[in-house]
Amino acid sequence: MTDAATGASLHLGFDETRTRVVLRTTSAYQQDLVQLAARFRTGGQLGPLTASIALDELLAGLTVLSSWPHREGVEWAPELRNLVAGVVKDANTVKERLSGGQPQGEVSASDVPGMLGDSWTGELSTFQLRDIAKLLSLQHGANFSVPGAGKTRVALAVYAAQRSQGRVSRVLVVCPKSAYESWRHETAVCFSYPLRTHVLDGSMDQWAEVLIVNYERLDRSLATLASWLKAGPSMIILDEAHRMKLGARGTYGAACMALGPLAERRMILTGTPAPNGSKDLENLLGFVWPGHGQRTVVQAVAGGDLSYASSVLRPLFSRTTKQELGLPPVQLKMRYVDMPPLHNEIYSSLVGGMSRGAGREDLSSLGKTALRLLMAATSPALLLEGGSRYEPLAYQLPPLDIPQGSSLYSLMQNLPDYELSPKFKEAVAIIAENAARGRKTLVWTTFVRSLTTLEQMLGKYSPAVVYGGTPDREEQLRRFREDPGCMVLISNPATLGEGISLHHVCHDAVYVDRDFMAGRFLQSLDRIHRLGLAPGTDTRVTVLGVRNTIDEVVAARLDQKLEFMGKILDDPTVQQLADLQEEPSVAAGLAPADIEALLRHMGSR
Repeated sequence: MTDAATGASLHLGFDETRTRVVLRTTSAYQQDLVQLAARFRTGGQLGPLTASIALDELLAGLTVLSSWPHREGVEWAPELRNLVAGVVKDANTVKERLSGGQPQGEVSASDVPGMLGDSWTGELSTFQLRDIAKLLSLQHGANFSVPGAGKTRVALAVYAAQRSQGRVSRVLVVCPKSAYESWRHETAVCFSYPLRTHVLDGSMDQWAEVLIVNYERLDRSLATLASWLKAGPSMIILDEAHRMKLGARGTYGAACMALGPLAERRMILTGTPAPNGSKDLENLLGFVWPGHGQRTVVQAVAGGDLSYASSVLRPLFSRTTKQELGLPPVQLKMRYVDMPPLHNEIYSSLVGGMSRGAGREDLSSLGKTALRLLMAATSPALLLEGGSRYEPLAYQLPPLDIPQGSSLYSLMQNLPDYELSPKFKEAVAIIAENAARGRKTLVWTTFVRSLTTLEQMLGKYSPAVVYGGTPDREEQLRRFREDPGCMVLISNPATLGEGISLHHVCHDAVYVDRDFMAGRFLQSLDRIHRLGLAPGTDTRVTVLGVRNTIDEVVAARLDQKLEFMGKILDDPTVQQLADLQEEPSVAAGLAPADIEALLRHMGSR
């Protein structure tokens, strides 16, 4: 297409990735295009009459386009024009809210039931109606409510309202596999007839009204999904959206950013929107509002006043907190234990050896070092085998290369014969105490080899075990929920952190270790602390740590991340998680034989 043929002096449209805008002009304006592109940091020439600019930067600097000499000749591709119009409209709405005004088109909670259409039959709580109203007041939206607040139903209600107004006719849901069942269920029960729902698992239903796909399949299904989104006015929902928190730098994020502009309405759902700080939030809101979302976060947090940042960002998202759900508070305790002499000697030797070879620039190597130290703090014997092939990719460590004839190798190999891991000892003591009271315990540990070790140690409690290599995951969960003899479930947050509810049968959790991922920690907490808890239920969570090890570093970093997230979300419950009360350990001083004797004694009563 030649722009001369259309009468346009400047044509703006997406490139193939839809993360950059391609500008085309005619020979009469060739030099003007060069000057325009040069005013953007990401601007660059593709040819004499074409240039390219990053979408975010262009949207953040729309006023620069006013310098174009033939403004009435500027032409926008429809998809890009719609995206710009939606972002600008929402930016103006937020600006009016912050100034205390009443934006045009503001929806109230009382308006919502009349907007959902005749086919909507789902019940909605007061806080859900409030969240729906806020989301409908914006062109695009973000719902950061805690698990159990019904984010799936809220999102479907927003879709129903938009559908009844003729603005959309189909919705693409991107979610983890663990959330499939929730979406299938809600699309069936919230409407007078089940919506035509299809999970993209190889086959494709072009006539589906609700198309569900997981994040892992996104990248290789881009063409199919783009075609489906273009076939009718559509909405796109990212569930557990923190999975694309890397934005365009990550595989999931790049795929989401490419699909987002094709939808009339974009929405993200996650209870943990900023697990590692403001950059995560920038990328999430950058998907919802390209240009505006990222810039707003950057400007809000720049001064370091998180209360101010929260007030600025609050109009951009809805959030229902655990306090609003009426959940009894969770009792979090931190228990530090000391390393026995041999364990301490090995850990110190490992730290010394790793620090000599560590370099700030090699992030991959530093990440592996951190994981190895997490293993060593729990039990140095884990390092001789490395990570299991069933670990998530980031945790699949090779065995630590220690010369077999060295004294360190001998110490590590023989350590279990002399000293039991203080964390394992403490975990066993807590589980024994809970079991004696008839309370089931959920045990979290990062590494599969740690998990299988605990499975052997806790054999008398018929433990259920769930990790990446578990062939009968559903049966293991059924046993834990229904078998009175199964008193323990052992899992890792990477496998069981999302989508599973255990709060009806389990009210105790023990973290044998934690990594640096604040989002996974919060998600895992919600397995036993969510909507539906009986009034007065005591939910008790114990985090184990070894003194003078990387565990203290992890605890400090998670505290900072949780405090940031809590303040940004204006949620004191999250902030409180960053201030764990320390309590004395119960297994201190017990030898391995003492533990066995105690278990035999308790088992005989």
